[in-house]
Amino acid sequence: MHIDIDKDVCIGAGQCALAAPGVFTQDDDGFSALLPGREDGAGDPMVREAARACPVSAIRLSEPAG
Repeated sequence: MHIDIDKDVCIGAGQCALAAPGVFTQDDDGFSALLPGREDGAGDPMVREAARACPVSAIRLSEPAG
């Protein structure tokens, strides 16, 4: 799974970090960021919920081509 955070859209609501704290965090400015080594979601079942919970749909999930 590939996770993309649109930094231009993110408002720093923090819902992603609450839903999937093993994958998402907030940077120094309060905006969504991926934890190092978690760029692929690390198999966390809550990643999809985190994307759904984003109030501005700044998180996009995609499956790698192959």
